[in-house]
Amino acid sequence: MLPVPDTAILVVAAGSGTRLDAGAPKAFVGIDTHTILRHALEGVFAAAPAQVIVVAPAGFEGDAETELRAAAGDRIELGRVVTGGDTRQRSVAAGLEALWGDVTRVLVHDAARALTPPEVIDAVAAAVDGETGIIPALPVVDTLKRVDGDTIIAPVDRAELAAAQTPQGFPRALLEAAYTAAAASGIDYTDDAALFAAAGHLVRRIPGSARGFKITTPDDLERARHMLAAVGAVPSAAAPSVRSSEPSSGPSAGPRVGLGTDVHAFGGEGALWLAGLEWPGEPALSGHSDGDAVAHAIVDALLGAAGLGDIGEHFGTAHPEYAGAHAEVFLARTREILAEAGFAIGNVSAQFQSNRPRFSGRRAEAERVLSDALGGAPVAVTATTTDGLGFPGRGEGVAVTAVAMIHPV
Repeated sequence: MLPVPDTAILVVAAGSGTRLDAGAPKAFVGIDTHTILRHALEGVFAAAPAQVIVVAPAGFEGDAETELRAAAGDRIELGRVVTGGDTRQRSVAAGLEALWGDVTRVLVHDAARALTPPEVIDAVAAAVDGETGIIPALPVVDTLKRVDGDTIIAPVDRAELAAAQTPQGFPRALLEAAYTAAAASGIDYTDDAALFAAAGHLVRRIPGSARGFKITTPDDLERARHMLAAVGAVPSAAAPSVRSSEPSSGPSAGPRVGLGTDVHAFGGEGALWLAGLEWPGEPALSGHSDGDAVAHAIVDALLGAAGLGDIGEHFGTAHPEYAGAHAEVFLARTREILAEAGFAIGNVSAQFQSNRPRFSGRRAEAERVLSDALGGAPVAVTATTTDGLGFPGRGEGVAVTAVAMIHPV
């Protein structure tokens, strides 16, 4: 007998999949030899044990039960299928009614985010406390504009935005009360975090994953297929339909190391940005974006390790959307590029060379900001004044060398 968990995961699979246009409810469309729902459930059951409730569209409960049993293995006692409603909100409400009495925290997960890593699921569950909702989110990297019809009205500050993902986690009692209030109000919310916040509760974000994108269109489905193929997850037609947990053979089968360097001169406009932090009172560095040499060296190290080109190819002057962007945007997008190619970040080390700013007092803060942008990968930053030698020692600019290790997912 398995111990009764205090966490439940509602896997919402009741969407119609109109935009996917695949002739079946979205969760039951195949990515490779398995459906979207099967892949989502494999991620859920690879995470820490929890009650798993699959919310299926009416008429597809048997299909959902089949996928649940295939993914659950010896954890099948933790799984159950319920029938969803005609809206997502009503589907989640149906799932809440099936919770066991011991459950104190609830994660709501879209089956359409089928490749979400189990590490993200565990991180959301661990972050939920008795008062706060948790969502995984990624920085917004696109240049955004406010429009009126075809007319551009104004730019939108990306620093104030984040792309929400699932699972979203909540304390059970407050989520159930929030759903009761939403039903009484007649308002239909876009996601559970919005519903939870509307009830007056705090919602906090943690780093998400590039693999947690939502499969909505045929292009998204093709992206998922490429990501699975990159790690050898798509069997050949003659092979049994069992995914191997081993990385593919060849040069990418083991850890890979990359080296990156970046140099910027002082003399830019605005504030100094370095290692993901703003340094008030210090001269700015010149550059296409914010001149953050630490972040740029890390990007080059990561891309080089994966054999995916360099920073100029992905973020250079041919990409005006990155003009003025800060480290969080560069690093998050780099992590996404690596994930699409089937790699995860092991760790990063960078050395900053200059006689200013004084770095030691903010080292821990910088390492935390850089690590968060890389999805929690360990980051270490050291600093040296070069004993006054060379252009960094003379205070003319900054030089950074970074080393990164990555490994196949």
